[in-house]
Amino acid sequence: MYAAMFLVSGTVLLALANVLGTVRYTRPAGAGPDLREQLAGAEAAQNRQLLAGSLIALAVMAAVSVLLGWSAARRVLRPLTMITTATRRITAENLHERLAVPGPADEVKDLADTIDDLLERLEVSFAAQRRFVAHASHELRTPLTTIRATLDVASAKPQAAAQTVALAERLRPELDRIETLLEGLLMLARAQHGTLSAGGDPAGTAEVELGALIERAVEARGADIAAKGLTVERTGDPGRTWGNHALLSRLVDNLIDNAVTHNVDGGWVRVSGDHARIVVESGGPVLDPARVARLGQPFQRLGEGIGAGSGSGLGLSIVAAVAGAHGGRLELHTRASGGLAATVTLHEWTPGGVHR
Repeated sequence: MYAAMFLVSGTVLLALANVLGTVRYTRPAGAGPDLREQLAGAEAAQNRQLLAGSLIALAVMAAVSVLLGWSAARRVLRPLTMITTATRRITAENLHERLAVPGPADEVKDLADTIDDLLERLEVSFAAQRRFVAHASHELRTPLTTIRATLDVASAKPQAAAQTVALAERLRPELDRIETLLEGLLMLARAQHGTLSAGGDPAGTAEVELGALIERAVEARGADIAAKGLTVERTGDPGRTWGNHALLSRLVDNLIDNAVTHNVDGGWVRVSGDHARIVVESGGPVLDPARVARLGQPFQRLGEGIGAGSGSGLGLSIVAAVAGAHGGRLELHTRASGGLAATVTLHEWTPGGVHR
């Protein structure tokens, strides 16, 4: 842009200089035709020489202007590059960092100060949300425990009425559902806020063997798998990753649970993976891709098909949040022959470190 502006202005200046400053020789009075022709030729040659020299000078200065413009632009944009790099480095785990760009009070400094103010507000907001998660985990569980204990005591009395016992039997499953939903919401909030440690401490991360998590999750659902007559096939080894063991365990549990719950009797589940990538496929009816794409969001269900009315609607959203908190991602795809394929890609851990 600088070079183009210089070239245009230089061209205009050159045109004006040649129009106004064309060399004119004063012809002596009474000069003969030969002398007039010589003077005219000298004048034309001088004008051509002036024009050629001006064009050469313009070309040289145009090239110089490219270098000067590039240097000036790089110098002017260097603070913006620093701001961009620093902003990308700041995540939910280090919101306490600030850009703190030095320099005069210009537009760049105003931009950096505005971003610092935004980071401060975000830090306060995230801290408040994390405190809420920690407090809600205790405050909301306490009344549920009290209600459950009251029901158990009332129904265990020898003189308890049949209606009391029946009411207790009806309320216990509802309390279990509320507790499961509460646990899912707290887990989702913890993962979405980037708190890798179950206790809110990033130091709780460690090397995690994904294959062992898959094996334990399949064994835990053994009764449900047998009840539905499902065939579970395992191929490949997803290897290891680095993260919070409790959250990653919940991620794998939810993947297996989703494949078992939303399946047909006598169906199948295939678990495969490599390089910190887990793929869980399950059979079933042909699903709507538009609906499947929304399953990674909280409280989203298929609304039709196998298992449409079961579950809390938080399973895959927790998977997506935990994967995102570990720098990974969840991808959901429908299978042409029916069923769902869920793929989680994480960072691979090798003896040399984490490979992205």
